[in-house]
Amino acid sequence: MPLRFGKNIVVFEEGGAVEEALPLLEYLQTHPGARVDLRACTHMHTAIVQVLMALGPKIAAVPTEPFLHRWLTPLLTPFLPKVGK
Repeated sequence: MPLRFGKNIVVFEEGGAVEEALPLLEYLQTHPGARVDLRACTHMHTAIVQVLMALGPKIAAVPTEPFLHRWLTPLLTPFLPKVGK
C-alpha cells in the first residue's frame, strides 16, 4: 500500500490511487488531529485531492515531485503550518 498509516500521521510512500481514497477518508475522520506527509508522493488521484481538501488535515510536508509540488501546494496552502505563529 502506498500509504502508511501511523499513530497520528499518514505518509504517502509513492502515490495515491483511487483505491486509497476511502481508507484515507476513514483514517482522517477517526484521527482528526492527524498530519499528512506528502514528501515522497509521486502521483495522486483526484479523489485523494478531494479528501484532503474536504477534511483539511495538517500537511506535514508537500510533495517534492516537481509537477505535484507546482499544482498541489497552492491548493494545500491553507493546511500548511503557519511559519512564525
